[in-house]
Amino acid sequence: MKHIKIFVALIVTILLASCNANEKKEKTEKEIVHHVSSPAHAGSSLPALFTDNNKTLLSWVTQVDDSIAQLNYSYLVAGKWQEPKEIISGADWFVNWADFPLIAENNGNLLSHVLKKSSKEIFSYDIKLNVLPKGKTQWNTGLSLHTDGTKTEHGFVTTLPYKQNSFFITWLDGRNMVGSSSGHGHGAKGSMSIRAAEVSTDGTVSNNVLLDDRTCSCCQTTAAITDNGPVVLYRDRSNEEIRDISITRRVNGEWTKPKAIHDDGWKINGCPVNGPKISAIGNNLVVAWFTAVNNEPKVKLVFSSDGGENFDNPILISNLNTMGRVDVIMLDNENAIASWMETVDSEAQIKAMKINKSGQKSTPIVVSRLGNSRSTGFPQMGLVNDKVHFAWTDVTNEISTIKTAYVLLKVF
Repeated sequence: MKHIKIFVALIVTILLASCNANEKKEKTEKEIVHHVSSPAHAGSSLPALFTDNNKTLLSWVTQVDDSIAQLNYSYLVAGKWQEPKEIISGADWFVNWADFPLIAENNGNLLSHVLKKSSKEIFSYDIKLNVLPKGKTQWNTGLSLHTDGTKTEHGFVTTLPYKQNSFFITWLDGRNMVGSSSGHGHGAKGSMSIRAAEVSTDGTVSNNVLLDDRTCSCCQTTAAITDNGPVVLYRDRSNEEIRDISITRRVNGEWTKPKAIHDDGWKINGCPVNGPKISAIGNNLVVAWFTAVNNEPKVKLVFSSDGGENFDNPILISNLNTMGRVDVIMLDNENAIASWMETVDSEAQIKAMKINKSGQKSTPIVVSRLGNSRSTGFPQMGLVNDKVHFAWTDVTNEISTIKTAYVLLKVF
């Protein structure tokens, strides 16, 4: 009997210690991650976070009813999101968990986009631009980015401030896939390509250029403006179905031939819907990406100190049931913060950590715990002053809402 009492006491002690550890863990996370009341309401999803040195801007899509979608935006001022404003609404949009509208600002000028259906085919839609020049109150909406007129897929846009009052934009363009039954490269007559252009504050498109005529068909693109000029990264697609991350750079007014940033050698017959992310300071770059060679999912990160001409050896960020969906921020020439999603005990988590180019890594921070629905989309991350901001889609009881939070930079 005495042994039984000791055993029971030991079990109770272990359980209490476990509970206390979990409570301490949850308390620590709550102290680190500071949630900010979201400007978006129920039915919202697809957040796009834009940050620069002193401002934070968020756009998102709200499903008004079964047919109408609405693009809204809000600024974060003194720690509070301002009253949301509508950019545009429509009943003929292509609304997709992985291919979502973005917003960017340059000297008070705003640019956003939506994807508008061009026919009854599923993967047939165009990129439509919306511009709000500085000092104006009315958005100019529905402007054409491309004029090929094909009833094919155009999307996965990246938009950045460029020069004094313009924007750099890059996107996946399916104009060569006319006649494809699927729109995503399986049995298609042509290949997905990637293009780039410059957009003025009144929506005028110039310098439209083809960057690569064969790419993966539905992974997000990414870009940065270096001291040398724009660089664009994307998931490429070789004739042998190798789908590693490639880079092309605009140097001395010319675009370089695309090349892989690292030879992963990931051969996959379909698109993994998992694009890279880049951040830059001058000619110092950092890139985060997802790969799954030999069915071993990993998130990797790599630095470059010469504008992307050469890259250091990759640093492993996560190989623990990672889902990818990465973001990255360069802090200085040698440090960055990366975020990603991974599955822990059947629960999806958004994680973030600081990485030094020497390979030193901080302890990952759990930003949020989510369900495994792919509708949670692609979490967003941005840096303003001493705060790392996050935005993501939360799906609870099949109802989606956008949540936002920040973590102090000094915590990493």
